[in-house]
Amino acid sequence: MNDQTIEKMKSMKLHGMVRAFRTSLESGHTEKYTPDELLSLLIDAEWDDRYNRKLERSVSNARFRYKASVEQINFDSDRELDKNQVLRLADCAFIDKKENVLITGSTGIGKSYIASAIGHQACALGYKVLYEHTAKLFARLKMGKADGTYLKEIIKMEKQELLIIDDFGIQPLDQQSRTILMEIIEDRHGKRSTLFTSQVPVNLWHEVIGEQTIADAILDRIIHDAHRLELRGESRRKKRGNLVSENIENEY
Repeated sequence: MNDQTIEKMKSMKLHGMVRAFRTSLESGHTEKYTPDELLSLLIDAEWDDRYNRKLERSVSNARFRYKASVEQINFDSDRELDKNQVLRLADCAFIDKKENVLITGSTGIGKSYIASAIGHQACALGYKVLYEHTAKLFARLKMGKADGTYLKEIIKMEKQELLIIDDFGIQPLDQQSRTILMEIIEDRHGKRSTLFTSQVPVNLWHEVIGEQTIADAILDRIIHDAHRLELRGESRRKKRGNLVSENIENEY
């Protein structure tokens, strides 16, 4: 009868229940549970299994740059990183409010990691998230205009509750990139949240975007009521490199 029950669970794709039921049988604990306790155990196991599989799909679809978590963010005093602000962003209430986040700071200071950590947290809370690197995003969308996939890409981004645009402003935008960015932001304004990371201070983004009228329109939609996280301190990559060098020197 147990084998038949397991086969029925498999046919209904109740994989979490199957594992929990088998574990209970093998451990001989089934007799210790009342019927309602056993049922609760199986349902909890199935819920956890489905949640974990859904989270794995969400993280995979998001295509994050880093496998990151808020718990692993370094809040050393030399970073001048406001822990309370980061934790408030990590609760993802800004996504419900359709607000944006702007993370700025010099290269290697950890902007992308923090953005990825917030993105992972959003996935864990059930939000749809997509990570995009600015240069690759514009290159792909320009190609999409030529091969007919542009609209599909734009619609996909529009559906994301959190869109992360990493390394914004490394190069000034050309006319086509400005138009693409305007369309992305217009589709998301007041409907979805967008998180930007940039080496360039926000007050210089006008120069990055170019063409004042379009820049004004884009920045008005991005910056208004946005949460700003300005990182300071030494490059984390440089610091790690120095530590490795010191360890090697100490060994000799």
